Amino acid sequence: MKLFISADIEGVAGICAASEGDHAQPADYLPFRKQMTDEVAAACAGAYAAGADSIVVKDAHYSGRNLDIHRLQAPEGRQLHLTRGWSGHPLSMVQGLDESFDALAFIGYHSAAGHGGNPLAHTVSGRMFARVELNGVAASEFLLFTFAAATLGVPVVFLSGDEALCEDARRVVDGVETVATLVGSGASVTSITPAESVRRIEDGVKQALLARRTKPIALPGHFRLKVTFNKAVDAFEKSFYPGARLVGDTEVAIESARYLDLLTFIMFSCK
Repeated sequence: MKLFISADIEGVAGICAASEGDHAQPADYLPFRKQMTDEVAAACAGAYAAGADSIVVKDAHYSGRNLDIHRLQAPEGRQLHLTRGWSGHPLSMVQGLDESFDALAFIGYHSAAGHGGNPLAHTVSGRMFARVELNGVAASEFLLFTFAAATLGVPVVFLSGDEALCEDARRVVDGVETVATLVGSGASVTSITPAESVRRIEDGVKQALLARRTKPIALPGHFRLKVTFNKAVDAFEKSFYPGARLVGDTEVAIESARYLDLLTFIMFSCK
């Protein structure tokens, strides 16, 4: 069995402030770097216990250089690879995912831009985007890359992150296993303990892979993406991307029958 894990930080247990995900502020950041690593290690342990032979982990937060690689290990005879940094590939947070994988798990994910379930809610770039909609639905990073996985025939089996996102995930993917690490309320969070999060993630990934209840989500025949930028000047500039059009002072839309076209637009719009 081959598993892909995409790991973020804004949905790990206890995180509350932007500084806690920013490596330029080490006093705040380092404890949550450790928690991110612990939660990914727990997911790997659960996957190996369920029979996984090979795991690829994408470090998908900020610089893509957060996980402590020295603390991630595979049992003898099993494989574990970690993708760090950003190549510029449109798959970005699931870079390297392909048809050879049996399942996809998300660790430390968070609610979508404009949602109140997490004080750190955003979609791809909080600096650039106020809201992202996919076929008329507010899109989280989970939703964007669950669609990407479906284009490759890969089912999403597990998600950990804030409770609001877990609820969204269960509506999108029938049978997905979730672990809610925290509940956001304004700029505050109420979280389970870091140790409890690690325990639940290990058990949840194990159970998800043993049960294998999910299937790749059904995809529409056509995709429409609408991005609301924080600044009108950015929307105007990005509207000149091939196929994109300005639909409001801060809104740009793009449509395609090829989902990767939309992810490519998002990637270029972040710059």
